Order: sequence, then C-alpha cells, then structure tokens
Amino acid sequence: MKSHQKNNVQKVVLVISDLHLGAGKMIKGKRNLLEDFHYDNELIDFLNYYSSGDYRDIEVELIINGDFLDFLSVPYVEFYDDEFWSEKAALAKLKMIMDAHKGVLDALKRFLGHENKKIIYIIGNHDAEFVFESMKVEFIAYFGEYSSRIIMSNAISNYVPTKGVNILHGHQYERAHDFDQENAIIETLNGEKYFIPPWGSYYVTNVINKYKQERHHINAVRPIKHFMIHGLIFDTFFTLRFMLSNFYYFIMVRFWHFYMARKSLKQLFQDAYRELELFQDYETLTRQFFESTPESRVLIVGHTHNPTFRLFNDGTIFINTGTWTRMVNLDLGQWNYGNVLTYAKVLVKKKDYTMEEFDEAVEVDLKYWMGINNLPYSEYH
Repeated sequence: MKSHQKNNVQKVVLVISDLHLGAGKMIKGKRNLLEDFHYDNELIDFLNYYSSGDYRDIEVELIINGDFLDFLSVPYVEFYDDEFWSEKAALAKLKMIMDAHKGVLDALKRFLGHENKKIIYIIGNHDAEFVFESMKVEFIAYFGEYSSRIIMSNAISNYVPTKGVNILHGHQYERAHDFDQENAIIETLNGEKYFIPPWGSYYVTNVINKYKQERHHINAVRPIKHFMIHGLIFDTFFTLRFMLSNFYYFIMVRFWHFYMARKSLKQLFQDAYRELELFQDYETLTRQFFESTPESRVLIVGHTHNPTFRLFNDGTIFINTGTWTRMVNLDLGQWNYGNVLTYAKVLVKKKDYTMEEFDEAVEVDLKYWMGINNLPYSEYH
C-alpha cells in the first residue's frame, strides 16, 4: 500500500482462490504427479506481507474462495472406490495435505495471530469434503488460540465482505460441479458418513487423474478446444485416447446409469442442455447475476482458473481471481497468462456508505503477487 493511501483505508479485503494444495511433491518416496501447488514460499511471503508493515494495524480480511486444498488429487490414500468419499478417507486426505504444506499453515496461523486479521473460507468443488463437520474441526484446530478468527460454514457460498461486493467460488454455474452443501452427506445404518460428490468430481478422480500422470498439463491448458486441436496434431494417439475416454465416461455416467434408468427423454434433453451451460460466456452469466442481484456492484469468482477483470458500461465489475497453479494458455491474447499469482484486492475507504457513494468508498483491483523471496532459483516443473 502506498503510504499516502494508508490513512484513507478502513479495511482491506484479499481474495485468493484455486491454489489446489495437494499431498506434496513426494509421497512414500515417489514423485507425486498430481501435485499442482508449488508456490509455498510465495504464499508465505504474501501472508507475511499483508500482516506486517503498513498492514499491521489495518483490518485485513482474507477470503479463501474455494479449492484451497485439493482432496480430489491425493494419490496413494488407502481408500478405494466408494470408500474414497467416506469421512474417514476425507480426514486421511486432509492430514496428508496439511503435513505436506505445514509452512503455509504456520503462515496462516501467524496471519491470524494479529488481532485485526481474519479468514473466511468458502468451500469449492475440489475441497467439498469440508462439508463434514469433523473436517472443519480438524482444520481449524490447527490454529489453536486463533481458531475463532477463521470462519468455515456450509452456509457460506455467496459472501458479502462489504456492501455491494459479492464473492462466490463459481462452481455453482456448472451442473457438473454443483452440489448442495447442506444435503451432501449420507449416513449408513452403522453410523458411517459419506460425501455425495457431483459427477464432475468422479470425472476428475477417474479420468483426469489417470491421464495427468502421463501428461501433467492435461488440466492446465486453456482454451480446451485449442488444447484438443494442438493435441490431435502434435500428440495424436494420446489425445485420441483422452477424447474417447471422456466420451465413454460422459455417456456411461451421465446418460446410461442416470438418465436412461430414471428419466424421460424430455428430461434427458433438458438436463443435457444444462450440462452445456459450462460453455457459456462468463459475461452472460455475470449479467444474469447482476440482474438478479441489483444491490451488487462487484462479483468476484474463481473456479475456471482464468484471471479476468471486466468493467461493464453500467459500472459493475466482474473479477475472476484465477489460480496459483501453473497454466498454459494457447490464446495469443493472453500470452502472459499462466505464471502469475493473481488475487483480488478490495480497499474499503469508508465503512458506512450508501450505494450512491460506492465508487468513492470502495476500490477494487485484480493484482498479481510477484513475491519477495530472495532465493536465486525456483523449482522447475
């Protein structure tokens, strides 16, 4: 923060999403090819920076907007098939991730150690097993005496940190990844609890993870249609296998087992149309959100890993905070996208303001963290 702005700011809101902390780069002496997060030092610096110096005495609210931990990409866990979605398996995966990224958790604890700092954790689709209360308790317990300053709840999906600003993860836009956080758990007769995942989670664990161990970039290339075209030209047989596997999985999971057995042909086409909503332009979805939420001026999402700042003619703002994983973009219009650690920053200059005063009271930006670590090297992936 520039020193001349310091006295004008009442509150700082930081929004990060889709960091995808996994089980670490090594598991049982083997390289973990499913680990996507390699910026522990940068994240630690980020948390230290926003709790010291000019930010030491300012209220800072960190919003972790989903997919901070990635329970879908934990290999070698001793649970298979449907047991992978059990409460016991979820707790085992949580422990593996927390052990692998202890430095980050310690930095979060130091951040919370400042009296005017707090964290709001919004559950996404890759960390959806946080719907288990035992998972929340286990995670929050790590922060000890500061645990009251981190808030996690199944009821938090559309969070408003200040009037006119709405934050949601974004998986709600896609039928494949949407799930009901309040009704996503079933309990067996012997008291064991299981998470009911959306079909997109099955797709990640059964298709993406399999092919990712052959080509690590499989889920890191955007746009997808360009990835398919380039793959067919330069990596033909692998791409054909991947496409056929996608087609087979989609037909078997979405149509044969679910639709053909339970629904009419009319319902089949209606739901197929909803599946295709994930290919809609986010601008269309954003306009629909602002029309249904007229009291909002800013919408901040994550999920798609595509960092975006868009200012509309009516003054409303759409931000996608992107990801802290390595991405490859084949769109020449975004040639530098893929190696930036992006986050949203909201400066609240006046706490009690009307919506007519919003533009003067609230400043919203999409930033990227360049890091302050002085190591002369970084890890190659």
